[in-house]
Amino acid sequence: MFGYEPEGWRIDKTENRAALRSPAALAQAARAGQILEGRAVLCDSGHNLIVDLGCMQGVIPREEGAMGIREGTVRDIALLSRVNRPVCFYITGFSEESGRTTALLSRRAAQESCWRDCLSKLLPGDVLDARVTHLEPFGAFMDIGCGIVALMPIDAISVSRIDHPRERFTTGMDIRTVVRSIEGRRITLSQRELLGTWEENAAHFHSGETVGGIVRSIEPYGIFVELTPNLAGLAECRESVTTGQQASVYIKSVLPARMKVKLVIIDTFDLKCKPEPPHYYFTGEHMDHFLYSPPESSKVIETVFTEQKP
Repeated sequence: MFGYEPEGWRIDKTENRAALRSPAALAQAARAGQILEGRAVLCDSGHNLIVDLGCMQGVIPREEGAMGIREGTVRDIALLSRVNRPVCFYITGFSEESGRTTALLSRRAAQESCWRDCLSKLLPGDVLDARVTHLEPFGAFMDIGCGIVALMPIDAISVSRIDHPRERFTTGMDIRTVVRSIEGRRITLSQRELLGTWEENAAHFHSGETVGGIVRSIEPYGIFVELTPNLAGLAECRESVTTGQQASVYIKSVLPARMKVKLVIIDTFDLKCKPEPPHYYFTGEHMDHFLYSPPESSKVIETVFTEQKP
């Protein structure tokens, strides 16, 4: 697993705090080519980011605010949305005006360094840390280093289907991800392969138990109730049940050969719960192949991670 923090890639927190204490320390960080992190407090009318450096103010000129801004491939919302959030940067120089020193900063250069030294070396199947930045109906956007963003499509979040990523994530949540694909500088992520196989999840449930779940979908032939993000069971139809409800369900049987958990709904009720941090079964740094289905099942559900040709 790649061990950098999402926005603050390759930042030593102790050195970062020390560098923000004095102009001399900032000058030393500039000479050393050290990536620092500070909070963007303002985006001015010219879309330059103003950063609080503790001992002085820093400015990230608009074209230095992110990769793609200069080329026009990234919209300025990428700058506006950083206000009141941490940003990483290199110090490229200092300017003096009316006896006041201002540090000149480049977030774009820090992102290019992150891409060159780390992200460009990623392969499909590599596991890395990410931080949820914002959620859309079609997926979740993740910061994978220095503010470089990758998408996790909604179908890659878990095996159990959901209507919106907010049912799994909250903005700012730190998670583990696996690289699904790489096309140029566009990285697509997944999480479902890290949440365990059918067998690993089903091992927590046994016939005769009554457990909690979430109603995920209602079909003419039954009601799917999520027991874990990577495991759902099928219950018999019942009136007055709606998707999204919490449920208590009785486990009739667990059938690995058919990859089924048969349930009976005991009760349902309305309660909105904040998403809990995911539980990961895979703890390695890379996977070539993920087989979700049990060996005895005739239905095969798998993911094969293959390196794309340039």
